[in-house]
Amino acid sequence: MDIPRIPLGEWIESGINFITDRYSYITRGIARVTEDGIDYLNDGLHWIPEWAFIIAMALLCLRLSGIRLAIGSALGLGLIWNMGLWSPMVETLSLVIIATAIAVLIALPCGILAALSNRANRMIMPVLDFMQTMPAFVYLIPAIPFFGIGAVSGIFATVIFSMPPAIRFTALGIRQVPTELVEAADAFGASRSQKLFKVQLPMAMPTIMAGINQTIMLSLSMVVIAAMIGAEGLGTEVWRAIQRLQPGQGFEAGIAVVILAMLLDRITQNLRKKR
Repeated sequence: MDIPRIPLGEWIESGINFITDRYSYITRGIARVTEDGIDYLNDGLHWIPEWAFIIAMALLCLRLSGIRLAIGSALGLGLIWNMGLWSPMVETLSLVIIATAIAVLIALPCGILAALSNRANRMIMPVLDFMQTMPAFVYLIPAIPFFGIGAVSGIFATVIFSMPPAIRFTALGIRQVPTELVEAADAFGASRSQKLFKVQLPMAMPTIMAGINQTIMLSLSMVVIAAMIGAEGLGTEVWRAIQRLQPGQGFEAGIAVVILAMLLDRITQNLRKKR
């Protein structure tokens, strides 16, 4: 028996076309600003000599964690330099930094809202479920008409894919603040903003940092997918190796991604412990 087909795909396509036609000047503006930000950050990171970058990261790891992580970071970054993947690594690092910064800027207010309002929480959580279960490739579809081929579309898709953990952990961290502390703040006459910024957010910061850590890891997991629409970096090296059937080159780029992921993971974990 034939049943009437709901034209869901046509509605979504019409919506994307409507936004692209009516608000293209906004998306072009966002794309231009983001591209400038990527270029400035890339230029700044490329300006630092490789050896100086490695020493700086080793010193940072030494201060945060100890000698083992410092040696590991120096060896890992040295291997990336030796494999001739320094420039792609820097480009990937720039994309991850910018995508994570945008994701956190959006996620923190959403997480705070979800923590303080049960109604907002009931509205936000299903959206996060949708964002986390939707295949990551699908986010490339609206990114291309909005921002065109390139790094900005890659960042757009990465932000959408990586943002949910930061929202969830922010809401969770604030909700887990002991009630006695909140009541004590109320008893001392603290306003809502004082209670939020001086009690709830500081107490929730370890959990929030865990969410940011997850956002960084998810951003790194998107590097190959983002490379399919023109985002430069280690993902491009992997994608190129797949297209040319060069497994050695692909594994080298994959190892560089793993090193970068482990380094960022350990740094953010130790930042969380320090707090």
